Amino acid sequence: MKRNRITGVVILAVAFLFNIQGASAQFGGLLDKASKAVASKGSKVLGLDKLLKEPEAISTSFEDVNRKGEQMPDFQNTAVYKPLENLQKNGSDGYVLEAGHFEITNKSYCLKAGTYAPSKGDGYMYAPTLGKKREVVIAILKSAEKHPEVAQSDIQMLLWTIIAKTKFIDYSGPVKETALKLLTAEQILHLEGGALGVLPFDVVQKAKDQMPPAVQTIFEAENNIRQLVSSGNYSYADFEQYAILAGMAEPRTDVPSGIWTLHPDGYYVRYFPSGYAITKVQVYVPQELITKLNGKKLVYDATDDIACPANTGSQRLAQTNEPVRH
Repeated sequence: MKRNRITGVVILAVAFLFNIQGASAQFGGLLDKASKAVASKGSKVLGLDKLLKEPEAISTSFEDVNRKGEQMPDFQNTAVYKPLENLQKNGSDGYVLEAGHFEITNKSYCLKAGTYAPSKGDGYMYAPTLGKKREVVIAILKSAEKHPEVAQSDIQMLLWTIIAKTKFIDYSGPVKETALKLLTAEQILHLEGGALGVLPFDVVQKAKDQMPPAVQTIFEAENNIRQLVSSGNYSYADFEQYAILAGMAEPRTDVPSGIWTLHPDGYYVRYFPSGYAITKVQVYVPQELITKLNGKKLVYDATDDIACPANTGSQRLAQTNEPVRH
């Protein structure tokens, strides 16, 4: 009886959210999958062992940075940089690169709750977006460019809830509205995979007892975010107090600010964050790379790029193709 009730609620809720009366042919399969998934999960409590092994929504770390070909900050230090956003667009997938030096000050987003904001001296290097929710995060960053009416702060709150493995069924308030604007029905259902509900206090305490201190902080921050968004009564400042630690992480001297990464596509890139919401990105494209491509397009699409800090206590920063408008 309980299983049938859960199934019915899920089907009605998703149908309402997407306003799909009369469109069962398009979403019927998705609704069926959603109802079965939630019904099966509703019959068992997530065990502590499984909880501790649950993979991160975004798992990118400094270990994923390929440091082969890196260059110190004085590399190309006499260059004059042109606005990257003046280059030809490649549809919704960024910009077509040319030989030369380019820079953009773009919107960026924190992808690690319970960590320190970037500080002066932090070295950031390129790494790809990895993890269970990679496709959803990239979809949000691409979709945001088409929805300038959605505030950056609302998108950041949505990303924090995804990093915190929040179930969509627990979403409420502005975060839910943002998700419905930026994601398709299928992408929203993908949020349920590996998602957690708000964990009871005793479960949180038992889990924390088996974690190193730094991981405890992140784990607790994520649970607080899940609790916050499910309450429906929150502000951006409420999210920020859990996501951003006060103070600053100690910079690593072996990875200085302004260090260059050799991108897998053959160009060089470096990052200068201003807090977590704005990053200046500089790109150097050697002429020989363009010559070697022999007419093939070289595309800069930052929605799959993470500016990854050498200091694991600092925040990973998702990059975008959206310039900051002053």
